[in-house]
Amino acid sequence: MGAIATAGLLYAGKQYEFGKGAVGETALTIAATKTGYGFVQAIALGMLCNALVCIAVWICYSARSTAGRILAIVPPITAFVAAGFEHSVANMFFIPFALLVKDDTSFVAAHKAPDLSGVTWGHFLTANLLPVTIGNVIGGALMVGAIYWFVYLRNSSTVPRRWPSLKAR
Repeated sequence: MGAIATAGLLYAGKQYEFGKGAVGETALTIAATKTGYGFVQAIALGMLCNALVCIAVWICYSARSTAGRILAIVPPITAFVAAGFEHSVANMFFIPFALLVKDDTSFVAAHKAPDLSGVTWGHFLTANLLPVTIGNVIGGALMVGAIYWFVYLRNSSTVPRRWPSLKAR
């Protein structure tokens, strides 16, 4: 809800008019792209995204300082953004913001806008948020979580003695 509320505040502040409307045009283009994926494609992009996000978290745990933690998360997060992978929480900001901008018909008429027929609340929920969330869960739980479990904790006899609560399992 925080991401959608932030989108509403940015819309109310008319942030989409910045740069002679470039911000709004970009928001509409991003939303049209994100709602244009097929169901399986959105799942795959969500899987790849959350695998990188979870790897960033694991790398962060290995750092010994705050600066090290910040530097550790930058490469995987940058990679998922640059590759165009899908994260459900990020999409809870981007697409609702574009949906609000789309409602400003005078703005849309005055600026370059892509085909916005697929940019609807229903399409956002069913064609993007649902499959991307499924992909995020698979990417985090199976592609990273299950692999770490398999490598480090699958055999309780290999759990180090310093983790007695895990050895009892």
